Amino acid sequence: MKLDKDTVLDFLRQHGGEDRVAEADEQLPDQVDTDRDSGLLSRFGIDVGDLLSKLPEGVTDKLPGGLGDKLGGMFDK
Repeated sequence: MKLDKDTVLDFLRQHGGEDRVAEADEQLPDQVDTDRDSGLLSRFGIDVGDLLSKLPEGVTDKLPGGLGDKLGGMFDK
């Protein structure tokens, strides 16, 4: 899943990683791909599963290829 870097930085701030935000801001790409960049996220103490589970409601709906697509329409009405 692709996320804006700011979303990842906000997650880091909110979950006790304030001391790593500046370094993460320098090293993460503007669009973070949770699959491709999982090793880099791990370096900053971010578990991809935790990150995805704690995204604000609706964030994944706005992204192409969002989490809803990965769940195979499980939650389609």
